[in-house]
Amino acid sequence: MRATEREIARLWLAARGLADVTPAPMLAARLTARRRARLAAAVLPAVFLIATALVYVSALPIRPADDGFGTQQRWALVVLTVLVAGLVLGLSLLARWVRRVDQRAGAELPRRAAHSVRPGWRTVLGVPRAALLVITYAGAAVLAIAALIMRDGAARYAAVILLIGLCGVAVGTAVQLRHVLTHPVVAGDEGSLRADFLMRVEDAREVAVPTVVWSLPVVSVFDTGLDPWNTGWLVFIILSVIALALITAWDGRIALAAQHGPSAR
Repeated sequence: MRATEREIARLWLAARGLADVTPAPMLAARLTARRRARLAAAVLPAVFLIATALVYVSALPIRPADDGFGTQQRWALVVLTVLVAGLVLGLSLLARWVRRVDQRAGAELPRRAAHSVRPGWRTVLGVPRAALLVITYAGAAVLAIAALIMRDGAARYAAVILLIGLCGVAVGTAVQLRHVLTHPVVAGDEGSLRADFLMRVEDAREVAVPTVVWSLPVVSVFDTGLDPWNTGWLVFIILSVIALALITAWDGRIALAAQHGPSAR
């Protein structure tokens, strides 16, 4: 373990009220893996959004009045589907890598600690965040489907682009959340058990931020102009961002209680 990694682990523990917990090599390795995975998990959606924007503009109708999908647009949708598959695969491989790091760390423990009651999604993610995540994806899908049904020309093409992107991001998020919620506890005592619990909470809430859902309309539907329809999109995004800010502020008190974590056995 590098001295820098050990110091980062010590600061991480101190910031969460766990200054009495020793920054063991196991914890430092797990935190290092998560930092790198989060960086990659931030880069992947950014690349995906840029690629989506390029796919979108590459097959825009020459005339706004054009209706239906031409050959070029159909090929663009095929390329976008491949990009979606690549995004899901990349996020899945990152989750698998973090799991392997945890497994190697757990294999070195002389004994394992466990929660008396395994924390469920309500404890780890929280009902408000889960509800916001579901509402955000569902609301975006409804708006996109409504645009596909009620509008025409470039607006319909933008709606299809948005729907395909939403499906990929939703599956990628589900894969990451499944990993966070189901991977086994890696802890050898009460202190490391509390750290494991907080790590799981942070992982879940990091994944549950619907940043890409807010960004997808920017690279597709907003290109058709800020008409009343797209103004509704903008209001939807702003309201969901405000809701997340309120939930985050309210979670400040919950995080304080979570520092103690469930009891060990």
